[in-house]
This record gives sequence, C-alpha cells and structure tokens, in this order.
Amino acid sequence: MARVVVTGGCGFLGSHLVEELVRRGDEVTVFDSGSPPPDRTPSPAVRHVTGDIRDAARLVEVVRDGVDTVYHLAAVVGVDRYLDRPLDVIDINLFGTRNVLELAAKAGAKVVVASTSEVFGKNPAVPWREDDDRVLGSTAVDRWSYSSSKALGEHLAFAFARERGLRAAVLRYFNVYGPRQRPAFVVSRSVHRALNGQPPVVYDGGGQTRCFTYVQDAVDATITVGTDDRAVGECFNVGSSAETTVTRLSALVTELTGAGIGVPVDTRDRLGSRYQDLRRRVPDTTKIGSLLGWRATTDLRDGLARTIGWARRNPWWLALPETGVQPERGR
Repeated sequence: MARVVVTGGCGFLGSHLVEELVRRGDEVTVFDSGSPPPDRTPSPAVRHVTGDIRDAARLVEVVRDGVDTVYHLAAVVGVDRYLDRPLDVIDINLFGTRNVLELAAKAGAKVVVASTSEVFGKNPAVPWREDDDRVLGSTAVDRWSYSSSKALGEHLAFAFARERGLRAAVLRYFNVYGPRQRPAFVVSRSVHRALNGQPPVVYDGGGQTRCFTYVQDAVDATITVGTDDRAVGECFNVGSSAETTVTRLSALVTELTGAGIGVPVDTRDRLGSRYQDLRRRVPDTTKIGSLLGWRATTDLRDGLARTIGWARRNPWWLALPETGVQPERGR
C-alpha cells in the first residue's frame, strides 16, 4: 500500500485515477476545489480535502512527510476556460504547480505532473516525439496561454529535479475522453448532444485529425509512470496511435447513438483571433512503450460505446449544460 495524493482528484481524469488507485489498495488523499462526481462510490480509503493549489498553506496539510507519490492533475483545462479565464490558467497551472513541487521536494515524495499535447503548439511535423520543438502563435492569442503555462510547469518539474533532487516525471496526454468528461470537448459534447436529441458537432470542416485516448488507458499510463522508478526524470507522450478525423468521430457517434448528422461549427467565425485550430495532433509513443511497456489498447469504437453506455446510465451528466463553442442558432 502506498500513500498518495491526487490534486484535481474530483475532475475527469483525476476521479478515474483515484478509483484505480483504491482498487490497487493505495491510501488516497484527494485535494480539489470541487466535489467528487455523483456516480463515484465513496471509499474509506479516500480522504477529501477541499482547497486551491494556489494556497500553499492549505496544500501543506496534504503534501507532507509520509506521502509516497503526488499525482498532480489540478489545472484549468478546456478551450472555453482558457479563452475566458487566461489569468486563472497562468495562476493555477504555473504558480499552483510551483507550490506542489516545492512541498513534494520537502516531503521527499515522487511527483507525476500532468501536462498536455498542447505544449507542442502547431508544430507541423507529426508524429511528435517528446523532445520535438514547440511552435507557438502570438502571445496576443489567448489559446497559447494554456500551452505556455503547462510547458513552464514542465520546466519547473525538471528544474526541481536537477536542483533539489525531486523525483519527478511528466506526462503529455493526447485527447483523452470517456465517462465524466464535461460536455465541452469534441467527444463529450458530441455524445452529450446526441443523447439529448441533438446532432453531434463537426469543427472547422472536420478534416483535422486527433488521436483519441480512452480514459482508462490514460489512467494505466499514469500509474505505470508513478510506480516505475525508470520514469523518474523523464517526459512521456500518452496517447493512441490511431489518427482519426473529426468527421469520422462524428459519424461513429451518430452510428452508435442513432443521432442526426453532425452540425458544423466554425471556430474562426465564433471565436475570431482568440483561437487557432490545429490540423493534426499525433503522438510518437515509442518512448513509453519501449521503456515502460505501455500502449493504448482501447480502440475508438469500443471507447465510445463504453462512454455512451455510461452516459445513458447517468442522467445527472446528461442534464449538465453544454459548454464550449456553440453551433449557430437554427442549425
């Protein structure tokens, strides 16, 4: 049994990670400003502490001596949020991460830092290896605040490792989807709309590609990195190797739910210069596969079927408001 802390443990990926850690027999403390999802079964192995990672005085109550591993997932995530709240993006993703790393270093705990494929920006040379260049747009474009804040969080993790001896590893997740994800992302919004009698969404013509990664695969990668000493000091891409167009995703959601044909959404028209879309986002996962033996095993159809089945059983999720970039009225 390990004593672990999960920041952001009430969120989408974090809540699934907590459940898997409990199944493994670990003692888990969740540090989050929110509440656990309604469908998560309470466990005596989980302690919840409400707080904001920007509050170091509160965070020190959980990241302290005796903790073995900190899974740092707390962040501001989602296009709608980092366009509307760029100050929170920087404060939480950068300064909150600094607090976590500082306290983990003092406690002698290992840290797994959740990062993102967004750090690569719009580098056109896919698939992306972990050491590939970052290619970003103007600082006047709000979208890049998220990429930059997460990249600085990575720099902090590696700086603490080199200067303070912190045992840290970084994970860059690629388009994770699955049960509990709020309906603000292309998969979750499409499923949410379809099961509420509306057509899925097709962003920007639908020709852009993503490598959609089922949440359980992402959880397995996270725990693998958190429990294997060979991961210390390393950065890993975590994602599926199957490149899929947004149009194909919409067609699968339509097929599996019986919904109508996808409705187009033009992000340039709706968001203007604040947002820039990416045509391809593809990971090279050779490193995590060769070093740690991990690979994504859930194909998109199977993952969507599981997600849709879960959504049908959880009316609280279907009742959530749809967020993110909205289709034009009348469509």
